[in-house]
Amino acid sequence: MNLLLLEPAELHPDGTARLAGRRLAHAREVLKAQAGDELRIGILGGSMGTARVVHLDAHELVLAVSAQEPPPPRAGVDLLLAIPRPKQLKRVLPAVASLGVDRLVLVNAARVEKSYFQSHVLTEDSVREYLLQGLEQAKDTQLPELLIRDRFRPFIEDEAPALFASHQKLLPHPPATAPLFGQPRPGPTQRIVLAVGPEGGWVPFEVELLQAAGFLPFSLGPRVLRTEVAIPVLLGQLSAWRMGVSSPG
Repeated sequence: MNLLLLEPAELHPDGTARLAGRRLAHAREVLKAQAGDELRIGILGGSMGTARVVHLDAHELVLAVSAQEPPPPRAGVDLLLAIPRPKQLKRVLPAVASLGVDRLVLVNAARVEKSYFQSHVLTEDSVREYLLQGLEQAKDTQLPELLIRDRFRPFIEDEAPALFASHQKLLPHPPATAPLFGQPRPGPTQRIVLAVGPEGGWVPFEVELLQAAGFLPFSLGPRVLRTEVAIPVLLGQLSAWRMGVSSPG
């Protein structure tokens, strides 16, 4: 935890915040904080800064908060992701938040097990906890917007056109041969949406629907990557691509 995240409602009019639970334990056991120390903090959805430890005991951490710094810039990327296995999703959610993804759409697909939708990982509280872990790691305060859709075709045909109307739409898909760096590069402020399939890949029908919706296939190379590996690789390539790098080398 590189940043103590505070809910806006936890800030009192006098500029103090009182914390317990996991954040108190982290301050005591990991940071070894004492009265007078300064800790890095962020206001969820807002600014970052520092907080002076006013009081700390086994039951409560009292902070005097000063937060005027902006959070890190956003990646300008949305992610359309076929729901991975719950164990993978536990790793994907913090990564998505820490890498600055703005919107995460978890969608059903032909090769997604229907039982994934009943996983406790997809409960609101669980998803939020994993996303917060990513923000704490990356020193960020902006939670990604999350959408969960259990019907692929209606989402692509009915919702996606408006949701991604001005986006550059990209489809990393193993059968494709053209690299990302050969695709038309978006403008500096144009948003991007990536459609990342399950580890078995999108089935041909899904690829056809995505391409009909304007998604351009490209290749990440000859290796087939796990979802939790593919996402940071993709976002790293997108960042370099935006900056005008002509190839991964």
